[in-house]
Amino acid sequence: MVYFKAAAVTLLCVGASTAWQPNGRPLFASRSSNALATRSTSTPLQMVVTDPTATSSPMGGFTATNAESRRVVPENPNGRPTMKVVYVVLESQYQSSMTAAVKRINAANPNMAVECVGYLLEELRNDDAYEQFKKDVEEANIFIGSLIFVQELAEKVVDVVKPARESLDAVLIFPSMPEVMRLNKVGSFTMKNLGQSKSVVADFMKKKKQEDGSSFEEGMLKLLRTLPKVLKFLPSDKAADARTFMMSFQYWLGGSPENLQSLLTMVGQDYVSPIKENMVGKEKMVAEEPLLLPDKAIWHPVAPDVVFESNTDYMKWYDNEFCPDAGIDPKTAPTIGILLQKSHINTKDDTHYVSLIAELESRGAKVVAVYSGGLDYSGPVAEYFYKDGKPIVDTVVNLTGFALIGGPASQDHKKAAKVLKDLNVPYMCAVPLVFQSFEEWQSSELGLHPIQVALQVSLPEIDGAIEPIIFAGREGATGRSVPLADRVNLLADRSLKWANLKNKEKKDKKIAITIFSFPPDKGNVGTAAYLDVFDSIKAVLAQLKSEGYDIGDAPSTKEEIMESILNDPEARINSPELNVAYRMSTEEYYELTPYATDLEENWGPAPGNLNSDGQNLVVYGKQFGNVFIGVQPSFGYEGDPMRLLFAKSASPHHGFAAYYTYLEKIFKADAVLHFGTHGSLEFMPGKQVGMSGTCYPDRLINSLPSAYLYAANNPSEATIAKRRSYSATVSYLTPPAENAGLYKGLKELKELIESYRGLRENEGRGPAIVNSIVSTSYTCNLDKDVKLPDLESYDAANDTPEGRDDIVGKVYSQIMQIESRLLPCGLHTVGVPPTAEEAVATLVNIAQLDRPEDNIEGLPRVIAASVGRDINDIYRGNNNGVLEDVDLNTKITEASRAAVRALVKQSTDSSGRIKEVKSVFDDLGSMFSKMTGGKKPYTQAIIDAGFPKVQEERLEGVMKYLEFCLKQVVANNELGGIMELLNGEFLMPAPGGDPIRNPDVLPTGRNMHALDPSAIPTQAAVEVAESVTRKLLEKLQDENGGKYPESIAFTLWGTDNIKTYGESLAQVLSLVGVRPVADSLGRVNKVELIPLEELGRPRIDVVVSCSGVFRDLFINQMNLMDRGIKMAAEADEPLDQNFVRKHALEQAEELGVTLREAAARVFSNSAGSYSANVGLAIENGGWEGESQLQEQFLTRKGFAFNADKPGMMEQQAELFKSALKTVDVTFQNLDSSEISITDVSHYYDSDPTKVVQGLRDDKKKPMSLMADTTTANAQVRTLAETVRLDARTKLLNPKFYEGMLSTGYEGVREIQKRLRNTMGWSATAGEVDNFVFEDANDTFINDPEMQQRLLDTNPNAFRDMVTTFLEANGRGYWETSEENIERLQQLYADVEDRIEGV
Repeated sequence: MVYFKAAAVTLLCVGASTAWQPNGRPLFASRSSNALATRSTSTPLQMVVTDPTATSSPMGGFTATNAESRRVVPENPNGRPTMKVVYVVLESQYQSSMTAAVKRINAANPNMAVECVGYLLEELRNDDAYEQFKKDVEEANIFIGSLIFVQELAEKVVDVVKPARESLDAVLIFPSMPEVMRLNKVGSFTMKNLGQSKSVVADFMKKKKQEDGSSFEEGMLKLLRTLPKVLKFLPSDKAADARTFMMSFQYWLGGSPENLQSLLTMVGQDYVSPIKENMVGKEKMVAEEPLLLPDKAIWHPVAPDVVFESNTDYMKWYDNEFCPDAGIDPKTAPTIGILLQKSHINTKDDTHYVSLIAELESRGAKVVAVYSGGLDYSGPVAEYFYKDGKPIVDTVVNLTGFALIGGPASQDHKKAAKVLKDLNVPYMCAVPLVFQSFEEWQSSELGLHPIQVALQVSLPEIDGAIEPIIFAGREGATGRSVPLADRVNLLADRSLKWANLKNKEKKDKKIAITIFSFPPDKGNVGTAAYLDVFDSIKAVLAQLKSEGYDIGDAPSTKEEIMESILNDPEARINSPELNVAYRMSTEEYYELTPYATDLEENWGPAPGNLNSDGQNLVVYGKQFGNVFIGVQPSFGYEGDPMRLLFAKSASPHHGFAAYYTYLEKIFKADAVLHFGTHGSLEFMPGKQVGMSGTCYPDRLINSLPSAYLYAANNPSEATIAKRRSYSATVSYLTPPAENAGLYKGLKELKELIESYRGLRENEGRGPAIVNSIVSTSYTCNLDKDVKLPDLESYDAANDTPEGRDDIVGKVYSQIMQIESRLLPCGLHTVGVPPTAEEAVATLVNIAQLDRPEDNIEGLPRVIAASVGRDINDIYRGNNNGVLEDVDLNTKITEASRAAVRALVKQSTDSSGRIKEVKSVFDDLGSMFSKMTGGKKPYTQAIIDAGFPKVQEERLEGVMKYLEFCLKQVVANNELGGIMELLNGEFLMPAPGGDPIRNPDVLPTGRNMHALDPSAIPTQAAVEVAESVTRKLLEKLQDENGGKYPESIAFTLWGTDNIKTYGESLAQVLSLVGVRPVADSLGRVNKVELIPLEELGRPRIDVVVSCSGVFRDLFINQMNLMDRGIKMAAEADEPLDQNFVRKHALEQAEELGVTLREAAARVFSNSAGSYSANVGLAIENGGWEGESQLQEQFLTRKGFAFNADKPGMMEQQAELFKSALKTVDVTFQNLDSSEISITDVSHYYDSDPTKVVQGLRDDKKKPMSLMADTTTANAQVRTLAETVRLDARTKLLNPKFYEGMLSTGYEGVREIQKRLRNTMGWSATAGEVDNFVFEDANDTFINDPEMQQRLLDTNPNAFRDMVTTFLEANGRGYWETSEENIERLQQLYADVEDRIEGV
């Protein structure tokens, strides 16, 4: 296994390590050589590159090229024996060299002729190409394969080559999947023989690492060069065959026509029978020994020397000779470090490199371009980017597209991040197209090929890379690398803008802070998930000032900052108009915005009516010195029912474009800081990944460096911002989650239950308390969640003790679910770490989870074991309302909290905060405790809580882990992270996600990334998923008389699958009865059917609606699901045991399509579009009725993914409807406490419950369920139960709304948002109980004091709240008294007057 990874690295990076010159001289043999005279010039290289995509084809697939362009047939064999060579490669780089090599042989070799045809791996997806490939291999003498690392295509290659292997004269497989490598055959040499020396190889590597600390890849290179020389002196035929293979490998790595000519000549004359016979009595052609370039060096296209092995030599030439002639001042010029792939240098396939270097130098910058022999670039970075221990580069641009260390096969992200942090400059990783021609990329709505996204975008991001800009690709006919002019220009501009941030005086730097307003309204300015925006801006302004930035006369209080932006001092008091920073005339707008006319198709001519005064475009915000605080305009179509229905999202409006034009070209910002989760820029139309110059995020941000403050728990949308709007993210903490607690009647209920526990044996008082419990439960509307006896007829005195316990247990279980539910309280201010009490809340949640991968037992498990119980059994009893288990579960929770509090108390100062974490495990303290027989404070706390037998040594693992987590929780770097980016430094990477599941998310203030998409679903996620699907099916069987559902509609989210490592993805596969299988490199890119006998139930059909973000991040997983579902549909099984097949057959007949086409079940938006716009419509009131919302869902979400044509999302509305009409159940997952179903509109935006009801023949509403995996005690609830639980713990809970109101203006908006989202569930699912609206009205409207607080704090948001109540009533979702409606109507008029200043 290790060998294959190393070989992959070797091949991808060594590249042309053996390139020959036509005259046979080594490339670096003579420094005075004229070999490169055509390039050597003392003037700066100017290059004009035409755009090869100017005439794009209408293809939608990722790889639509034709192997026939790689077919060479000898024109005149002249009686020479002809051998046929078939090759399959990952990249097209070898095409021109192979074609040239074959033509040279055919022209000049008297002993042989060659017919040759090559295939790009991706082409084998095409049925016609695959059939032709089979035919070619059957006729071939030699098969060559390289870098075959895509599992399903590797299987296709094996299926064709394996049967033909015996008849082939030679099979040469260079680094690929192991099953492909096993096809190797060179005489008696096979990969099995090579495998026998695996331990020798491993020992060699180990020794090399011990000797000189070299990486595995470097060791592999040395071994590769040593072996042929050693084998040369061994007498046996086997050694000769092995040497031929190793020589072939070196020639292949060389990649030049000369090398490949030598390879084909050598193998042909030694192994192809007709040629061998023809050679009898003739002298064989002898290939010269390959000569190598240095392993690492500096390269420059016009240097008199091909490469420089020392920094000093390069700078001597560059600064003294090149720069003066080029008009570059070496003393003041910014310097860009560039990482290159060596293979392109050796094969002179370097036009794309030359182009970028020329663009940078034409802008007055210096360049240091380095390559590495392996894929570990840490050596060249350390050797060539420093002088006298100080960095000499201002920005680094990686043009290889791979991770800094290890490339695609095995990365060392920690080492890479350390190397980059030591250098401490911005690190950009640009991407060359590998699997697509420019035309294919340009015409693909999805953009960059999914395999490239996984290898060359996701993996570099984990190193800390930013800005995956496509800068080059291959020319379709020759396969050579070609730069894309506008992308190269953009890359040059952006790299220099980042360098400028490092070099410019802070007092002169201009920073544009961009805040959001969503939905667009004055009461919503400063929208960001769980962030106190204006308090945070205050903190950022103070930090900027302290570091020497000019912030002018910026106010020092949150209220004054807010006032300066919200109100135009020249307008009348309380005007709806925000402060106007700039009025842009239409002439200026059209002059400065090159794409302005393209927006007219959607919006007509400027200025339009959005962000406009009728004559000019208006930019809202306020400037303080060199800092501008601006309000980003909204999408613009929120309230337009027609635009919301469009399947594809509209372009930005003129006002939106004018805002970014202002920032870049009028204010002249050096950087923009997008403030909080999230704005609209990254969700504008364009490709998913790999933007072109016509994609709107690219056009809008243009050359502006962007720092983006993003919530740490939202890595998926943060990743979209990184990839689509070129933003470096800075994570911020969400408020610590606390227990919701109980209030009003719920609190009274708990007190009654505690009384009952003490008096349950008392026949007089016990039954009376139970009667009160039943009555209060009805008052609190718990009868909707718990099966309660009839209030009128029930008397507990007539019930059995067991019956009474059963009622109390179930009520107790329900209120404990409410009390222990986690909710974030208040809003976070940037740079303010949590208090000690808040840290306790977070750590208690971390402590409850088992972490088997780290051998850590959760605290509840250890405590439960001390009383001889398994925690899972306790959870089960608790969920079933067993009074004893509910009681024990409550005690365990309280003991866990006490233990964590004791741990945190050790480090808490007098102000209630933690400045430094003091370890309870220091050696002296531990020794003293042991001597005195004392217990650790946390152990004593658990004993005091009623668990005297708890084992201290068993607690040590989890408590040490919690101590580490405490350090992470309080180590806040948010302000520091923002400043590092604005100062042009490297910001350390960190995963995003749920800090409770993955504490590595902490500390915040780092550059957030997602995960390696090929790593999910993990085995742990599969196990959790199987447990959830089992509970789901059990619940459904209970509800339906033992019958299984036939079809379940699923919604998949990007963030949820990042946080849970693919749990909901694994649930889909589990229901269908397929299991994910890791390939031989550990990547999950294969599925297999679970036999029905093993499954033990029918295969459940699924209809999967993927969010646009999931589509962008996990297109490979969509491929996995599609293949698995189609596999199930094509399985020849009884229809009552395979509902996938049953429905697909029915649909195939109904729609007149094939079974495979009818089995499409994986749907999403069209590429570059996001959401069903249902949330937008509801948040902005832009909907006329539920039918409009349902039509939006079907139109916008009805694009099918097809693994057979992975380059496009095809609109398949009829197929989508046909699949949905069979659905019995709709299902979603809740995976973390911070984002629940009323916190955001996403959940109801993608809920198809009423859509399905409208499509079903019987018009029956499907059952709607939610899986809750927010705690270790995972549960499946109905949607209605979940909505009630959410309302009770948030909207109606004083702990929640008072926490929000304590933050002022933003807090009112947060309360209103949850009310509006609750109504959203009424609209899409009809699952909101009347009491929720009634109780909310009592809380916020009927209480005069509360009403006044809301009105005074944020009158605009309060008006929205009143509107929501009236709308809920008007649309039939809330029945209430006429008195309430009249009060609301009067209140609305009063608030309007107040806002208008009447």
